[in-house]
Amino acid sequence: MEFPWLTIVGLGEDGAAGLIPAARAALDAAETVIGPPRHLSLLPGLTGRQVEWPAPFADGLPLLLAQRGRPTVALASGDPFWFGAGRIIAGALSPDEWTALPGPSVFSLAAARLGWPLERTACLGLHAAPLSRLRRHLAPGVRILATLRDAAAVEELGAYLTGLGGGASIVHVCQALGGPRARLATARADALAGDHAAPVTAAIEPRGIAALALSPGRPDALFDNDGQITKSPIRALTLAALAPRAGEHLWDIGGGSGAVALEWLLSGPSLTATSIERRADRATRIRANADALGLELTVIHGAAPEALTGPPPDAIFVGGGLTAPLLDALSARAPGARLVANAVTLETESLILARQPVLGGSLLRVATESPAPVGAFRAWSPARPVLQWSTTL
Repeated sequence: MEFPWLTIVGLGEDGAAGLIPAARAALDAAETVIGPPRHLSLLPGLTGRQVEWPAPFADGLPLLLAQRGRPTVALASGDPFWFGAGRIIAGALSPDEWTALPGPSVFSLAAARLGWPLERTACLGLHAAPLSRLRRHLAPGVRILATLRDAAAVEELGAYLTGLGGGASIVHVCQALGGPRARLATARADALAGDHAAPVTAAIEPRGIAALALSPGRPDALFDNDGQITKSPIRALTLAALAPRAGEHLWDIGGGSGAVALEWLLSGPSLTATSIERRADRATRIRANADALGLELTVIHGAAPEALTGPPPDAIFVGGGLTAPLLDALSARAPGARLVANAVTLETESLILARQPVLGGSLLRVATESPAPVGAFRAWSPARPVLQWSTTL
Protein backbone atom coordinates (compact mmCIF):
# COMPACT_ATOMS: atom_id res chain seq x y z
CA MET A 1 0.00 0.00 0.00
CA GLU A 2 1.16 3.56 -0.70
CA PHE A 3 0.38 4.72 2.85
CA PRO A 4 -0.62 3.11 6.14
CA TRP A 5 -4.39 2.79 6.31
CA LEU A 6 -4.35 2.24 10.09
CA THR A 7 -3.20 4.63 12.80
CA ILE A 8 -2.93 3.25 16.33
CA VAL A 9 -3.56 6.16 18.68
CA GLY A 10 -2.63 6.03 22.34
CA LEU A 11 -5.35 7.83 24.29
CA GLY A 12 -5.20 9.15 27.84
CA GLU A 13 -7.91 9.96 30.38
CA ASP A 14 -7.82 13.58 29.22
CA GLY A 15 -9.25 12.58 25.84
CA ALA A 16 -8.73 14.89 22.87
CA ALA A 17 -7.00 17.52 25.02
CA GLY A 18 -3.98 15.27 25.46
CA LEU A 19 -3.56 14.27 21.82
CA ILE A 20 -0.73 15.57 19.67
CA PRO A 21 -1.71 17.33 16.40
CA ALA A 22 -0.85 14.25 14.30
CA ALA A 23 -3.26 12.12 16.32
CA ARG A 24 -6.03 14.69 15.98
CA ALA A 25 -5.43 14.83 12.23
CA ALA A 26 -5.65 11.05 11.97
CA LEU A 27 -8.99 11.07 13.85
CA ASP A 28 -10.34 13.84 11.61
CA ALA A 29 -9.39 11.89 8.47
CA ALA A 30 -10.58 8.50 9.67
CA GLU A 31 -13.60 6.89 8.07
CA THR A 32 -13.77 4.50 11.03
CA VAL A 33 -12.62 4.80 14.63
CA ILE A 34 -12.54 1.51 16.52
CA GLY A 35 -11.88 1.24 20.22
CA PRO A 36 -13.23 0.12 23.60
CA PRO A 37 -16.40 1.91 24.73
CA ARG A 38 -14.54 3.89 27.43
CA HIS A 39 -12.06 5.20 24.89
CA LEU A 40 -14.76 6.22 22.44
CA SER A 41 -16.61 8.06 25.23
CA LEU A 42 -13.52 10.21 25.80
CA LEU A 43 -13.80 11.56 22.23
CA PRO A 44 -17.37 12.90 21.89
CA GLY A 45 -16.61 14.97 18.79
CA LEU A 46 -15.69 12.15 16.41
CA THR A 47 -16.94 12.50 12.85
CA GLY A 48 -16.01 9.03 11.56
CA ARG A 49 -18.05 5.87 12.06
CA GLN A 50 -17.52 4.47 15.55
CA VAL A 51 -17.06 0.74 16.14
CA GLU A 52 -16.82 -0.66 19.66
CA TRP A 53 -14.00 -3.14 20.18
CA PRO A 54 -15.63 -6.22 21.73
CA ALA A 55 -14.50 -8.51 24.51
CA PRO A 56 -12.62 -10.81 24.38
CA PHE A 57 -10.02 -8.73 22.61
CA ALA A 58 -9.33 -11.27 19.84
CA ASP A 59 -12.92 -10.88 18.59
CA GLY A 60 -12.13 -7.33 17.53
CA LEU A 61 -9.40 -8.19 15.04
CA PRO A 62 -11.84 -9.29 12.28
CA LEU A 63 -13.73 -6.00 12.73
CA LEU A 64 -10.48 -4.09 12.33
CA LEU A 65 -9.26 -6.11 9.35
CA ALA A 66 -12.60 -5.49 7.62
CA GLN A 67 -11.53 -1.83 7.33
CA ARG A 68 -8.34 -2.72 5.45
CA GLY A 69 -7.41 -0.10 2.85
CA ARG A 70 -9.63 2.66 4.29
CA PRO A 71 -8.44 5.38 6.71
CA THR A 72 -8.96 3.90 10.18
CA VAL A 73 -7.93 4.72 13.73
CA ALA A 74 -7.64 2.09 16.47
CA LEU A 75 -7.74 3.54 19.98
CA ALA A 76 -5.63 2.09 22.77
CA SER A 77 -4.61 3.20 26.25
CA GLY A 78 -1.53 5.39 26.68
CA ASP A 79 1.42 3.68 25.05
CA PRO A 80 -0.08 0.83 22.99
CA PHE A 81 3.24 -1.03 22.93
CA TRP A 82 3.82 -1.21 26.68
CA PHE A 83 1.53 -4.01 27.90
CA GLY A 84 -1.07 -2.68 25.47
CA ALA A 85 -2.95 -3.72 22.37
CA GLY A 86 -0.32 -2.53 19.92
CA ARG A 87 1.63 -5.79 19.76
CA ILE A 88 -1.41 -7.88 18.82
CA ILE A 89 -2.72 -5.39 16.27
CA ALA A 90 0.68 -4.93 14.61
CA GLY A 91 1.18 -8.70 14.57
CA ALA A 92 -1.92 -9.12 12.41
CA LEU A 93 -0.71 -6.62 9.77
CA SER A 94 2.28 -6.03 7.54
CA PRO A 95 4.63 -3.18 8.60
CA ASP A 96 3.50 -0.88 5.79
CA GLU A 97 -0.17 -1.03 6.83
CA TRP A 98 0.03 0.79 10.15
CA THR A 99 1.62 3.61 12.06
CA ALA A 100 1.40 4.39 15.77
CA LEU A 101 1.12 7.59 17.79
CA PRO A 102 1.63 6.62 21.43
CA GLY A 103 0.70 8.73 24.43
CA PRO A 104 2.17 8.69 27.94
CA SER A 105 1.96 5.23 29.50
CA VAL A 106 0.19 4.75 32.81
CA PHE A 107 3.56 3.66 34.21
CA SER A 108 5.06 7.05 33.32
CA LEU A 109 2.08 8.85 34.82
CA ALA A 110 2.22 6.84 38.03
CA ALA A 111 5.99 7.26 38.38
CA ALA A 112 5.65 11.01 37.86
CA ARG A 113 2.89 11.19 40.48
CA LEU A 114 4.90 9.23 43.06
CA GLY A 115 8.37 10.46 42.22
CA TRP A 116 9.62 6.95 41.49
CA PRO A 117 12.51 6.48 39.01
CA LEU A 118 10.91 4.39 36.28
CA GLU A 119 14.18 2.69 35.29
CA ARG A 120 14.43 1.23 38.80
CA THR A 121 10.79 0.18 39.05
CA ALA A 122 9.34 -3.19 38.00
CA CYS A 123 6.45 -2.66 35.57
CA LEU A 124 3.87 -5.42 35.13
CA GLY A 125 0.68 -5.73 33.11
CA LEU A 126 -1.77 -7.60 35.34
CA HIS A 127 -4.97 -6.38 33.66
CA ALA A 128 -5.10 -9.70 31.79
CA ALA A 129 -2.77 -11.85 33.91
CA PRO A 130 -2.97 -13.47 37.37
CA LEU A 131 -1.77 -11.60 40.44
CA SER A 132 0.72 -14.43 41.05
CA ARG A 133 2.90 -12.87 38.34
CA LEU A 134 3.96 -10.52 41.13
CA ARG A 135 5.58 -13.30 43.17
CA ARG A 136 9.07 -13.24 41.68
CA HIS A 137 9.27 -9.45 42.14
CA LEU A 138 8.10 -9.23 45.75
CA ALA A 139 11.03 -8.29 47.98
CA PRO A 140 11.82 -5.57 50.52
CA GLY A 141 13.02 -2.38 48.86
CA VAL A 142 11.55 -3.24 45.47
CA ARG A 143 9.00 -0.91 43.88
CA ILE A 144 6.39 -2.33 41.54
CA LEU A 145 3.87 -0.69 39.20
CA ALA A 146 1.14 -3.03 38.00
CA THR A 147 -1.95 -2.41 35.91
CA LEU A 148 -5.04 -4.16 37.29
CA ARG A 149 -8.07 -5.70 35.60
CA ASP A 150 -10.64 -3.41 37.23
CA ALA A 151 -11.47 -1.66 40.48
CA ALA A 152 -12.53 -4.93 42.16
CA ALA A 153 -9.01 -6.30 41.64
CA VAL A 154 -7.67 -3.80 44.18
CA GLU A 155 -9.09 -5.77 47.11
CA GLU A 156 -7.99 -9.03 45.46
CA LEU A 157 -4.46 -7.62 45.35
CA GLY A 158 -4.63 -6.78 49.04
CA ALA A 159 -5.79 -10.30 49.89
CA TYR A 160 -3.04 -11.83 47.74
CA LEU A 161 -0.26 -9.80 49.38
CA THR A 162 -1.68 -10.45 52.85
CA GLY A 163 -1.83 -14.18 52.15
CA LEU A 164 1.92 -14.14 51.48
CA GLY A 165 2.57 -12.44 54.82
CA GLY A 166 2.72 -8.99 53.27
CA GLY A 167 -0.22 -7.33 54.99
CA ALA A 168 2.02 -4.43 55.96
CA SER A 169 2.93 -3.76 52.32
CA ILE A 170 2.08 -0.25 51.17
CA VAL A 171 -0.15 0.02 48.10
CA HIS A 172 -0.74 3.30 46.29
CA VAL A 173 -3.91 2.94 44.22
CA CYS A 174 -3.51 5.18 41.17
CA GLN A 175 -6.90 5.81 39.58
CA ALA A 176 -7.76 7.32 36.18
CA LEU A 177 -4.37 9.02 35.95
CA GLY A 178 -3.92 11.77 33.41
CA GLY A 179 -7.51 12.99 33.48
CA PRO A 180 -9.94 15.01 35.58
CA ARG A 181 -10.91 11.94 37.66
CA ALA A 182 -7.31 11.22 38.70
CA ARG A 183 -6.94 10.17 42.32
CA LEU A 184 -4.29 8.57 44.51
CA ALA A 185 -5.20 6.52 47.59
CA THR A 186 -2.64 4.87 49.87
CA ALA A 187 -3.22 2.04 52.34
CA ARG A 188 -1.68 -1.10 53.79
CA ALA A 189 -2.39 -4.24 51.78
CA ASP A 190 -4.51 -5.67 54.60
CA ALA A 191 -6.65 -2.53 54.68
CA LEU A 192 -7.38 -2.06 50.99
CA ALA A 193 -11.08 -1.37 50.54
CA GLY A 194 -13.51 1.18 49.17
CA ASP A 195 -14.59 2.35 45.77
CA HIS A 196 -11.94 2.83 43.15
CA ALA A 197 -12.20 4.44 39.75
CA ALA A 198 -10.97 2.43 36.78
CA PRO A 199 -8.56 2.30 35.06
CA VAL A 200 -6.45 1.32 38.05
CA THR A 201 -2.73 0.91 38.53
CA ALA A 202 -1.22 -0.30 41.80
CA ALA A 203 2.11 1.01 43.07
CA ILE A 204 3.40 -1.58 45.52
CA GLU A 205 6.07 -1.37 48.20
CA PRO A 206 6.36 -4.95 49.54
CA ARG A 207 6.90 -5.54 53.26
CA GLY A 208 7.03 -8.77 55.21
CA ILE A 209 7.19 -11.11 52.20
CA ALA A 210 10.07 -13.56 51.91
CA ALA A 211 11.84 -12.83 48.64
CA LEU A 212 12.65 -15.60 46.20
CA ALA A 213 16.36 -16.28 45.80
CA LEU A 214 17.84 -15.08 42.54
CA SER A 215 20.06 -18.15 42.11
CA PRO A 216 18.97 -21.75 41.40
CA GLY A 217 18.89 -24.43 44.04
CA ARG A 218 15.99 -22.79 45.85
CA PRO A 219 14.55 -24.66 48.87
CA ASP A 220 12.69 -27.88 48.06
CA ALA A 221 9.74 -26.62 50.14
CA LEU A 222 9.08 -23.95 47.50
CA PHE A 223 7.74 -26.71 45.23
CA ASP A 224 4.87 -28.94 46.34
CA ASN A 225 6.04 -32.52 45.73
CA ASP A 226 5.47 -36.15 46.61
CA GLY A 227 9.16 -36.86 47.01
CA GLN A 228 9.78 -36.97 43.24
CA ILE A 229 11.93 -33.86 43.06
CA THR A 230 15.48 -33.05 42.03
CA LYS A 231 16.87 -31.96 45.39
CA SER A 232 18.15 -28.44 45.88
CA PRO A 233 21.96 -29.03 45.59
CA ILE A 234 21.59 -31.30 42.55
CA ARG A 235 19.10 -28.84 41.04
CA ALA A 236 21.64 -26.04 41.33
CA LEU A 237 24.24 -28.16 39.52
CA THR A 238 21.63 -29.15 36.93
CA LEU A 239 20.70 -25.53 36.13
CA ALA A 240 24.38 -24.66 35.88
CA ALA A 241 24.83 -27.50 33.36
CA LEU A 242 21.70 -26.53 31.42
CA ALA A 243 23.13 -22.98 31.22
CA PRO A 244 19.94 -21.09 30.30
CA ARG A 245 20.41 -18.22 27.86
CA ALA A 246 17.96 -15.46 26.95
CA GLY A 247 15.11 -16.58 24.68
CA GLU A 248 15.78 -20.32 25.00
CA HIS A 249 13.26 -23.16 25.38
CA LEU A 250 13.61 -26.18 27.67
CA TRP A 251 12.12 -29.65 27.51
CA ASP A 252 11.84 -31.03 31.07
CA ILE A 253 11.18 -34.75 30.64
CA GLY A 254 9.77 -36.56 33.64
CA GLY A 255 8.86 -33.32 35.42
CA GLY A 256 7.94 -34.75 38.84
CA SER A 257 7.30 -31.52 40.73
CA GLY A 258 8.40 -29.28 37.85
CA ALA A 259 11.18 -27.80 40.00
CA VAL A 260 13.88 -27.83 37.29
CA ALA A 261 11.60 -26.29 34.65
CA LEU A 262 10.39 -23.65 37.11
CA GLU A 263 13.93 -22.75 38.16
CA TRP A 264 14.78 -22.47 34.46
CA LEU A 265 11.92 -19.97 34.02
CA LEU A 266 13.01 -18.03 37.10
CA SER A 267 16.41 -17.54 35.46
CA GLY A 268 15.10 -14.91 33.04
CA PRO A 269 11.86 -13.37 31.70
CA SER A 270 12.39 -14.43 28.08
CA LEU A 271 12.86 -18.14 28.82
CA THR A 272 10.16 -20.72 28.04
CA ALA A 273 9.74 -24.35 29.02
CA THR A 274 7.65 -27.46 28.49
CA SER A 275 7.37 -30.09 31.24
CA ILE A 276 6.33 -33.62 30.26
CA GLU A 277 5.00 -35.90 32.99
CA ARG A 278 3.39 -39.32 32.53
CA ARG A 279 1.46 -39.33 35.84
CA ALA A 280 -1.71 -37.24 35.91
CA ASP A 281 -1.42 -36.30 39.60
CA ARG A 282 2.12 -35.06 39.12
CA ALA A 283 1.19 -33.12 35.98
CA THR A 284 -1.54 -31.41 38.01
CA ARG A 285 0.97 -30.66 40.77
CA ILE A 286 3.42 -29.14 38.28
CA ARG A 287 0.67 -26.88 36.97
CA ALA A 288 -0.20 -25.78 40.51
CA ASN A 289 3.45 -25.07 41.33
CA ALA A 290 3.77 -22.93 38.20
CA ASP A 291 0.59 -21.02 39.02
CA ALA A 292 1.73 -20.36 42.59
CA LEU A 293 4.93 -18.76 41.28
CA GLY A 294 3.16 -16.89 38.49
CA LEU A 295 5.17 -18.66 35.79
CA GLU A 296 4.00 -19.59 32.30
CA LEU A 297 4.94 -23.26 31.95
CA THR A 298 3.51 -25.60 29.33
CA VAL A 299 2.62 -28.88 31.07
CA ILE A 300 1.98 -32.02 29.02
CA HIS A 301 0.48 -35.11 30.59
CA GLY A 302 2.06 -37.94 28.65
CA ALA A 303 5.18 -39.98 28.08
CA ALA A 304 8.22 -39.00 26.06
CA PRO A 305 9.06 -39.23 23.27
CA GLU A 306 5.44 -39.65 22.06
CA ALA A 307 4.23 -36.56 23.96
CA LEU A 308 6.99 -34.23 22.75
CA THR A 309 5.31 -31.41 20.86
CA GLY A 310 5.66 -27.68 20.41
CA PRO A 311 8.75 -25.60 19.65
CA PRO A 312 12.08 -27.41 19.39
CA PRO A 313 14.22 -27.15 22.51
CA ASP A 314 17.54 -25.45 23.03
CA ALA A 315 18.10 -27.55 26.15
CA ILE A 316 16.69 -30.83 27.47
CA PHE A 317 16.65 -32.21 30.99
CA VAL A 318 15.95 -35.84 31.77
CA GLY A 319 15.67 -36.25 35.52
CA GLY A 320 15.50 -40.02 35.53
CA GLY A 321 14.52 -42.90 33.30
CA LEU A 322 16.71 -42.10 30.32
CA THR A 323 16.45 -45.03 27.91
CA ALA A 324 18.12 -45.85 24.61
CA PRO A 325 14.90 -45.27 22.57
CA LEU A 326 14.35 -41.92 24.28
CA LEU A 327 17.94 -40.85 23.70
CA ASP A 328 17.72 -41.84 20.03
CA ALA A 329 14.44 -39.96 19.65
CA LEU A 330 15.89 -36.83 21.25
CA SER A 331 18.96 -36.99 19.01
CA ALA A 332 16.68 -37.17 15.95
CA ARG A 333 14.16 -34.55 17.12
CA ALA A 334 16.51 -31.96 18.61
CA PRO A 335 19.95 -32.03 16.99
CA GLY A 336 22.18 -29.36 18.49
CA ALA A 337 20.26 -29.14 21.75
CA ARG A 338 22.10 -29.31 25.06
CA LEU A 339 21.19 -32.43 27.04
CA VAL A 340 21.59 -32.87 30.78
CA ALA A 341 20.62 -36.28 32.17
CA ASN A 342 20.79 -37.26 35.83
CA ALA A 343 21.04 -40.95 36.67
CA VAL A 344 20.60 -42.73 39.99
CA THR A 345 19.90 -46.27 38.73
CA LEU A 346 22.44 -48.78 37.46
CA GLU A 347 20.54 -49.20 34.20
CA THR A 348 20.63 -45.48 33.36
CA GLU A 349 24.25 -45.21 34.48
CA SER A 350 25.16 -48.10 32.16
CA LEU A 351 23.42 -46.41 29.23
CA ILE A 352 25.19 -43.11 29.87
CA LEU A 353 28.58 -44.75 30.27
CA ALA A 354 28.05 -46.62 26.99
CA ARG A 355 26.87 -43.61 24.98
CA GLN A 356 29.12 -40.89 26.40
CA PRO A 357 32.24 -42.05 24.49
CA VAL A 358 30.21 -41.82 21.27
CA LEU A 359 28.22 -38.62 21.86
CA GLY A 360 30.82 -36.88 23.98
CA GLY A 361 30.15 -34.42 26.74
CA SER A 362 31.18 -34.42 30.37
CA LEU A 363 30.41 -36.69 33.32
CA LEU A 364 30.04 -35.64 36.93
CA ARG A 365 29.28 -37.96 39.84
CA VAL A 366 27.84 -36.19 42.86
CA ALA A 367 27.37 -37.63 46.33
CA THR A 368 25.75 -35.56 49.07
CA GLU A 369 25.26 -36.20 52.77
CA SER A 370 22.97 -34.59 55.32
CA PRO A 371 22.90 -34.93 59.10
CA ALA A 372 20.33 -37.34 60.55
CA PRO A 373 19.55 -38.40 64.14
CA VAL A 374 21.30 -41.44 65.55
CA GLY A 375 19.83 -41.89 68.98
CA ALA A 376 20.69 -38.78 70.98
CA PHE A 377 23.37 -37.81 68.44
CA ARG A 378 23.62 -37.08 64.73
CA ALA A 379 25.51 -38.68 61.89
CA TRP A 380 25.93 -38.08 58.19
CA SER A 381 23.29 -39.81 56.07
CA PRO A 382 24.25 -40.20 52.40
CA ALA A 383 21.77 -39.70 49.56
CA ARG A 384 21.96 -41.83 46.44
CA PRO A 385 24.86 -40.67 44.26
CA VAL A 386 23.85 -38.92 41.03
CA LEU A 387 25.69 -39.34 37.74
CA GLN A 388 25.18 -36.24 35.60
CA TRP A 389 25.86 -36.30 31.87
CA SER A 390 26.04 -33.02 29.98
CA THR A 391 26.39 -33.12 26.20
CA THR A 392 25.19 -31.63 22.94
CA LEU A 393 23.05 -33.83 20.70
